[in-house]
Amino acid sequence: METVRLENLSIGYTAKKNRKIVAAGINATLHSSQMTCLIGPNGVGKSTLLRTLSAFQPPIEGKVLIHGQDLSTLREKQLAKLIGVVLTARPDVQNMTVEELVGLGRSPYTGFWGTLSAEDDAIVADAIRLVGIGSLSDRLIQTLSDGERQKVMIAKALAQQTPVIFLDEPTAFLDYPSKVEMMQTLHQLSRTADKTIFLSTHDLELALQIADTVWLMTMNGPLHIGTPRQLADQGMLSAFIEQKGIVFDKERLSVRVVPRE
Repeated sequence: METVRLENLSIGYTAKKNRKIVAAGINATLHSSQMTCLIGPNGVGKSTLLRTLSAFQPPIEGKVLIHGQDLSTLREKQLAKLIGVVLTARPDVQNMTVEELVGLGRSPYTGFWGTLSAEDDAIVADAIRLVGIGSLSDRLIQTLSDGERQKVMIAKALAQQTPVIFLDEPTAFLDYPSKVEMMQTLHQLSRTADKTIFLSTHDLELALQIADTVWLMTMNGPLHIGTPRQLADQGMLSAFIEQKGIVFDKERLSVRVVPRE
């Protein structure tokens, strides 16, 4: 089912009264029960696109619709019930347990005092279970590894019970086994929790092996959308990846480094 629609979207920013358009004329959709990965070279505008979709900054032109609702017309509390956002930065909290931090995901529903009901507690427990961090519930956040903290923030987003979750480089700073585990967890959550998962990543091979759909942003070019196989067969991935000493194997969806002679 379609959850997010981009209509003639132009993204960018304004600096000293000068408007800078990073990408223009984007038309695309995201769907529930799917994980979509956003890839592209540094500086192409991935972070700007993610910030615009997350309503952290307004579009230059066009619309972002979630369940048919224009983000620009929604209040903060309404947005918090539609979009969960997980950033790369470490949570700046101390002396708070995992369970307490995940419980903050219920804040759009708990009112001014933020007191959790029995139903809220059950939702928090379920989010912790889905991400597989039950053994960490009583741990203090500052005692966790980077990978464990990322899982906690994903559980917090799940506790928000939003149909859409956006993630900015969720595998950054993780070792390779943790990167694989994180991507597999997100893909599984898109299915088991019926979520629209959209994330930016530089972990190209993992994205190509695990993602349902890939959005490839190019410098001064269109947004290419398709399955990893479709983009490989169209030559889009080879054009993006291959340069001196790097070869893309489109059959295996893998990258090979050629030794210099």
